[in-house]
Amino acid sequence: MLQILLVTFPFFALVLCGYGAARRGLLPQAAIPGLNTFVLYFALPCMLYRFGANTPLAQLLNPALFVVYLMCALTMVAFAVAVTLGPRINWNNAAFGALVAAFPNTGFMGVPLLVALLGTQAAGPAIMTIVVDLVMTSSLCIALSRLDAADKHGASTALRNALRGVLGNPMPWAIALGALSSLLGWQPVQPVMQTLGLLADAASPVALFTIGAVLARSHMTVTEATPAMDYVPLALMKLVLHPLVVLLVGSSAIALGAPLDTFSLTVIVLVAALPSASNVSLLAERFGANNGRIARIILLSTLLAFFSFSGVVHLMTH
Repeated sequence: MLQILLVTFPFFALVLCGYGAARRGLLPQAAIPGLNTFVLYFALPCMLYRFGANTPLAQLLNPALFVVYLMCALTMVAFAVAVTLGPRINWNNAAFGALVAAFPNTGFMGVPLLVALLGTQAAGPAIMTIVVDLVMTSSLCIALSRLDAADKHGASTALRNALRGVLGNPMPWAIALGALSSLLGWQPVQPVMQTLGLLADAASPVALFTIGAVLARSHMTVTEATPAMDYVPLALMKLVLHPLVVLLVGSSAIALGAPLDTFSLTVIVLVAALPSASNVSLLAERFGANNGRIARIILLSTLLAFFSFSGVVHLMTH
């Protein structure tokens, strides 16, 4: 367990550094969007491309893994909506609550953390989960958020807008280019590859610092009180129920003869055990959901994940 904590501690410590810098005013709130832009449009795509290009295509395109993880994501969304939708929580808030319960922070935190824990072979399955969450889970939850009767645009318009947003996100394109490079056995010329490498090396520390800064900004801008029952269960659902569902569904698939190896299953269980994705707070704000509630879920899941994630790693690797 100590060896696991020695690996996970620096990752969560960088999140804490970003949080502290923003809370203390050392990092101005106006600078946080710039950090986010650097990570999302420059560093993280280069990291994903490099991992994708150096990963065998069979690991990036595993249909059994894709189906298992997608089924679990849909299960989490359906369950979270079912238990939260009610008089106080409408479709908009229920849908974004479901998104934070089903969408791990894989891009900013998970890929580098899992590679550090399990080796570079963990990159393929982890990257596959990013595609599911960005394309499928996010689009579904955004469409569900538009089901309130007062919304004049409707779910179909929201779904089209969500898919348009996916096309404008550089991460799926970086993954696709990496997969193409892996298939063709091709890489850019050395000066270009070295430039990509410098940006890729910056992705992990800057992304983790940015997560902390985003969480601090969300916490500082929240003014309304949110009952604990509106966010604590969803944070626990993300950290406990999500990996348990993935483990049960994946183990059942293996028992039924699905072409899914135990290592890949371990990777996606650990992905599911990650805290909620910090960018969901930005989406909730954009679509008019209760961002205070979403920010609290993300913050609590990130705080608790230092202990819960390390525990899941210990259980899955021993």
